[in-house]
Order: sequence, then C-alpha cells, then structure tokens
Amino acid sequence: MDIAKYIDHTNLKPYASAEDIKKLCDEAIEYGFYAVCVNPYRVKLAREYLAGKGAGVKVASVIGFPLGATPTEIKVAEAKKALEDGADELDMVINIGALKDKDYDYVRNDIAGVVKVAHEKGAKVKVIIETCYLTDEEKVKACELAKEAGADFVKTSTGFGTGGATVEDVKLMRKVVGPEIGVKAAGGIHTYEQALAMIEAGATRIGASHGVQIVEGARRAEK
Repeated sequence: MDIAKYIDHTNLKPYASAEDIKKLCDEAIEYGFYAVCVNPYRVKLAREYLAGKGAGVKVASVIGFPLGATPTEIKVAEAKKALEDGADELDMVINIGALKDKDYDYVRNDIAGVVKVAHEKGAKVKVIIETCYLTDEEKVKACELAKEAGADFVKTSTGFGTGGATVEDVKLMRKVVGPEIGVKAAGGIHTYEQALAMIEAGATRIGASHGVQIVEGARRAEK
C-alpha cells in the first residue's frame, strides 16, 4: 500500500502565505501525495505552480468552510469560482444547523447544488459532516443525505471544530454509505499509525497537514 496516494496534503491556515502553498505543492510532488488541499483564494496559485512543475498532483479546495452556514447560493458561487481557478475536488461543509433542525430537504439540496456544478466540470465533491457536533443518529442522516445528493465522498471533519476523525466515526460512515462512495478521514491525523487505523476502518482518503510525517512513519515501519 502506498499511503501517500491516500493523502490530501493540506494547508487551510488563514495566514498561509504564497510561499507556504508553494512549499505544500513541492512536498506533494516529492512525496507523491494524491492532492493538495488549499483555501479557495489559493487554488489558482496551486494549480499554476503544479502545472509549471509538470506534476500530476490534484488540487482540492473547501466550500462553505469551516462553518457550513453560508446560503446554498453562496456555496454554489464559491464552488464555481474554485472550479474556474482549477480545482479538481471540492470539500464542502454541510449546513449543520439545518441538519439539527431536521430540515433534511435543505441539507440535501445544499449538497446537490454544489455537486451539480462540480460534476458538470468533472470534479468530485467531498461532504464534510463535522462529526464532533453530531449525534450518531445525525451522523447517519448526514451520510444518507450526502449519498442521496450525489456526493463522491463523505468526510469526518474540517479540522477546525472541537474534534477530528475517529476510527468509530469512520466505521459508522462506511457502514452507512456502503462501498459506492469514498470516506475521507480528516482532523487530528498526525502519524502513520493513525492514518493506517483510519484506512483499516474504511477510509479511502486521508486529509492531513502532517502528510510528510505520515509517509516518513510508513517508511520507518517498512524497514
């Protein structure tokens, strides 16, 4: 298993500079990560920088991040701009308050709006359900709604909430969505051992700002 191919190498810090993003891209090339994940403002830079290096690394960005509380129309507009700038994948945050209200039609349509514009451009959508704020019942419902809306992945966390990915949540999410769509574990994954546990629980993608440490840990484990 090449664990680097599971990793979205991530820098979503609000103070990330252009040089920070270039470093992220260079590390993605060096270590063979699947994608870099950057804030929408940095998509164009990441896409142009990677293209200039002739790299096949994909560019992911975030929508409605990190709260998920912007109206659907704003998320769709943000998605369109990120796609125009070169994003291959979009990690969108659900409207957590609407889920709590049991306004399931809104949550489903919110996701579907972003999915529609992404799929028209051949891009994938990962739906962040932010597990730290949800009951198990709500986690199940959020995953069901994401699947109904045509999402390509469900994702545990933004990394900006009160907690990140857990093995238990990944197992639950995989059980709900079945084998048809991906599960991305993100938030608090710093080591190879943690990443491997998430993959064994059913994750098909790992979101991490510690991608280099994870791959180096994998290399040590193989010796």
